[in-house]
Amino acid sequence: MVVAAPASGSGKTTVATGLMAALRSRGLRVSPHKVGPDYIDPGYHALASGRPGRNLDPWLVGEERIAPLFLHGSRGADLAVVEGVMGLFDGRGGTDFASTAHVARLLDAPVVLVVDAAGQSRSVAALVHGFTTFDPRVRVGGVILNRIGSDRHEEMCRAALAGVAPVLGALRRDDAVETPSRHLGLVPAAERAAEAASAVARLGGLVAGSCDLDALVRLAATAPPLPGSAWTPPEPAGTSGTAGSGTTGSGITGPVAGRTAGPDAGRAPRSRPVVAVAGGAAFTFGYAEHVELLRAAGAEVAVFDPLRDEHLPEGTGALVIGGGFPEVHAAGLAANEALRREVAAFDGPIAAECAGLLYLCEELDGRRMCGRIRARARMTPRLTLGYREAVAGPSLLTRPGERYRGHEFHRTAVDPPGEPLFRWEGGADGYGDALLTASYLHLHWAGVPEAAQRLVSSSRSPSVLR
Repeated sequence: MVVAAPASGSGKTTVATGLMAALRSRGLRVSPHKVGPDYIDPGYHALASGRPGRNLDPWLVGEERIAPLFLHGSRGADLAVVEGVMGLFDGRGGTDFASTAHVARLLDAPVVLVVDAAGQSRSVAALVHGFTTFDPRVRVGGVILNRIGSDRHEEMCRAALAGVAPVLGALRRDDAVETPSRHLGLVPAAERAAEAASAVARLGGLVAGSCDLDALVRLAATAPPLPGSAWTPPEPAGTSGTAGSGTTGSGITGPVAGRTAGPDAGRAPRSRPVVAVAGGAAFTFGYAEHVELLRAAGAEVAVFDPLRDEHLPEGTGALVIGGGFPEVHAAGLAANEALRREVAAFDGPIAAECAGLLYLCEELDGRRMCGRIRARARMTPRLTLGYREAVAGPSLLTRPGERYRGHEFHRTAVDPPGEPLFRWEGGADGYGDALLTASYLHLHWAGVPEAAQRLVSSSRSPSVLR
């Protein structure tokens, strides 16, 4: 089933996460999913379900991959809960492409509409009526009322909805289940593990005590089987996608610290190269499929924590430094001088996104970072947010003229910008050379599996200073 809402802030995450936890407590194997590029909600979903939280984003991976990725993630589960994004019909650029409704149609799944009933009673029926009839291809199977103030309030809302849509639950206002937020949304679960686990358990109890779980399970069972096969991480075909094809390092200018591919850059990688992936509290953004793609491409994946680990994993042949909140942890990252120096001296391939880009700069808000990129990063009051369709230049993971679909979400800036790696209508971004792809642009590698293959095929025994 898909958990949707008329608008952001209605309580989708509360209901979806609580529903996952409540159903798991009943002994069901629950598969958690999130519509859109969000990294934070899936962390709470994973706590609630005991399975990796996975994203379903038609813009990032193509609508043809949504059902296969869903089948892949839900393999072995009894039931799947898909949390929507924004309002039910809100998609890219004023359309419903990549909206919750779009994904619900691709999965042929029933929708549970979470409605914030605070400040209204009979009007809730007009609201729900509009959402149930707006697009007949989207099947709204029931409503969960949120922020109900009293027994009388609940009675009036239920009476108004009689004949409009089944009411499958009614949640009372409870400030104790609020999750703390900051400049980019909720605080990730990995940064507050004990508190997050407690909050998820409380949400599970709230939903179990306020919703008709039997009716919700019956509704989910009305979703027909999906045709086709589950997605599997593709393995490299022959020698295609090897590092260096189309990339010589020429044509890339700007403030990137000098690195050129060494004499062994074009050679076949050794058996099971080690790809080190940044994790820990500062780097919590990543899609589960990325690790699966790296392993399918022949890598051994080792996670390291730039806040705690003083050295890269033994035998590291490539680095992946994804998104997160280095601005919140800048002091701790700066204090780990040993690892910063090791990353700066690393002469193997590096793929970095957003937070990874900031970590590779010389400074972040005046604190020393790695210096792999000759630029300084700083916090700004401006939120940069949105999908991008970009044309790439040459770099480790990209070839000139290739088109990529990505997503930006940050409140930082990097100066100087240099010659951008990616260009799109109204913007540009990124740094690159033969051993580096670094950008604010978040990519989902299930949509561009050659990214993982190019990274792994370029891995080699690194030279690092210790």
